Amino acid sequence: MIVLFLLIFGGDALLQWIWDFIYAEHHVLLMSPHISVCAAFSTHLIFSAPFMLLDVFSPYVGWLHKYRICREVVGLHQWFRCATRILWKYVVGVLPLTALFLSVRRTHFPERAPSCFHAFRECVSCMLIFDTLFFFCHYTIHKTPWLYHNVHHIHHQNRDTFALAAQDSSISELLSLQTLAFISAMLVGCHPFSEILFHLVNTWLAVEDHCGYDFPWSLHRLLPCFGGAPYHLAHHQHFKGNFAPYFRHWDYIFGTSLPISVNERGHR
Repeated sequence: MIVLFLLIFGGDALLQWIWDFIYAEHHVLLMSPHISVCAAFSTHLIFSAPFMLLDVFSPYVGWLHKYRICREVVGLHQWFRCATRILWKYVVGVLPLTALFLSVRRTHFPERAPSCFHAFRECVSCMLIFDTLFFFCHYTIHKTPWLYHNVHHIHHQNRDTFALAAQDSSISELLSLQTLAFISAMLVGCHPFSEILFHLVNTWLAVEDHCGYDFPWSLHRLLPCFGGAPYHLAHHQHFKGNFAPYFRHWDYIFGTSLPISVNERGHR
């Protein structure tokens, strides 16, 4: 998230400098499904890596225990197996869908980057739309036994969440999430640079929601409108409530928000 804030608030000149590099090679960087999928998978691994290191060292660093909200520390073998599963699903599912989407989509690549405010506004708009679509889909899946067992059950095998498990789902669920992200960006009609920022934020927030740690600098601590890791851990442990991925308003409106006391039961 620090990188995102630097990009958005670092000034229009910084955004333009980055966009000039992307624009010069946009046919390669943005129109190649192989590069897009590799970048998406690599981003998920990079964002998850700090939490993997925390899991490795937490048994030997006492002060980390007070920030852990999961009962179990995930070992390296579990991380490796999870990464292998996700990679396989990216190859057989996400890559073909991305290739299909890019083949039918007509994207305009303007020479100018968006302003900082414009990029921020479009990124937040995508997040709000994605949050809404995800909530209603997630709610429906949990309320429909056939959908839950055939689409979503694999994701809930990780009752104690860890960062990489954010995308440890069935192929159909991964494709559905990717489709919702594409639809959100299309509805906003945002600049390609803003869409890239949205996908980065989307990946980071999913990782943070599943990381199993509750630090004072976590985004939900800074912005109470976000759910965060304790909020999503309660969903994994109780298989109900807290259906939204980012914000909390839809769960409040529909009465599916789990009490704070439930969220805190994961603490040691």
